[in-house]
Amino acid sequence: MKDLTVIAKIHTLYKEKFGIPRQSGMVDLPAEIIFEPQFRDPNAVRGLEGFSHIWLLWDFSEAESKNGVWQPTVRPPRLGGNTRMGVFATRSPFRPNGIGLSSVKLERIEIGRQGPVLHITGADLLDGTPIYDIKPYIAFCDSHPDAVCGFSEGYKQYRLRVVFPEAEELKLPEELRERVTELLNFDPRPSYQADPERVYGMDISGYSVKFTVDGDCLTVKSVEPCAELL
Repeated sequence: MKDLTVIAKIHTLYKEKFGIPRQSGMVDLPAEIIFEPQFRDPNAVRGLEGFSHIWLLWDFSEAESKNGVWQPTVRPPRLGGNTRMGVFATRSPFRPNGIGLSSVKLERIEIGRQGPVLHITGADLLDGTPIYDIKPYIAFCDSHPDAVCGFSEGYKQYRLRVVFPEAEELKLPEELRERVTELLNFDPRPSYQADPERVYGMDISGYSVKFTVDGDCLTVKSVEPCAELL
């Protein structure tokens, strides 16, 4: 089998795995895709500007299977962490081949000293994730409005109510406030963690956001700049 070649790296506001949206397209935070030097020919993206969305095929570079051996079943966090499902019925990062698939919105293409840079929103990738391939999203064949979504159907409308004290919210740059609230609204925690006293921490775009969750209510406790911003 031919080895996969990394064609680009994505640069996102997600500096750690905790808090990244579980699926692409859930939160419209901006990101950039910068091609590796040998793939910076602008001709490679000719015509891509005519598409509103693209598919990304990427490497689960920070996911490691136990003992390097793949498992036929995994425990999806949304099912409480105890129910096992077949790995191919999930989007778990722990797979025989650690390849991720995301649909994101292409905002614009910038041609500069780094070659073509793709400006996107809606990514669910850790900062620095390697990209293997980019393909245009074609609505008439890629979209299936009547699709049945198995055990994930019950979580389609799942949301938390977010209580964000104004004094803490104002510590975030204005362009981040609504998006961070939206990210918290989708509940970053694994479903099996339900201690209302536990304080969770999430780093997003250089800010550490700490919060608790009691039932369906998430309360932000503090927002502080991370060390690199101080």
